[in-house]
Amino acid sequence: MPPRFAGVIGGFLVAEQHNYGERLVSEDGLNPGRRNFLLGATAVVGAGGVAGLAVPFVGSWNPSAKALAAGAPIKIDVSRLKPGEILGPIPAWRDKPIFVVKRSQEMLDRLNEKNDRLADPDSERPQQPEYAKNDTRSRKPDVAILVGLCTHLSCSPKYRPALEPQTFDPEWIGGFYCPCHGSKFDLAGRVYAGVPAPSNLEVPPHYFENDDVVVIGEDGGLV
Repeated sequence: MPPRFAGVIGGFLVAEQHNYGERLVSEDGLNPGRRNFLLGATAVVGAGGVAGLAVPFVGSWNPSAKALAAGAPIKIDVSRLKPGEILGPIPAWRDKPIFVVKRSQEMLDRLNEKNDRLADPDSERPQQPEYAKNDTRSRKPDVAILVGLCTHLSCSPKYRPALEPQTFDPEWIGGFYCPCHGSKFDLAGRVYAGVPAPSNLEVPPHYFENDDVVVIGEDGGLV
């Protein structure tokens, strides 16, 4: 169920805190100690009022709901993400959920081990801006920013960061798995061959305003 938006606190956009289950995940699985900070972090436009349990996380201006639906950019503070963790899904850009993943060095080292199993390892299909057409599909190697919709039927894939065999793949080296129909994507959002999804996960336009803040919905003047 999507979050109900609470409003603006101290210049930040916040959402009411709900139990959405798996939000912030480490390489060892769900991290209960850090989950609390994220439960209120799924935030976009405020609809009025102030929630008693909310965490400021996303913000800097307050575009209207109509502007956000039309594609107005949003800012996200990624400074609290630790290697292996994910922030998302955040229904923040054009009503699409966004995944922000902080990839560990081990994840990066192993990212291209199984490229022979991928349908489009070189990102030839236009599912990303030109500046993200690289091995990591990102502007910063350690930060992946993806639209969290399976390219098969727009289900939301599950983040499966473990670099170890899984029941659905004995050669798994981390990525996203869609249990609805079995589509698989690596940690750069590249789709595996032979699954229902026809293409890689979309990379939205984005740029880093500074080391801690990413702007999603604009490319910072680069193409």
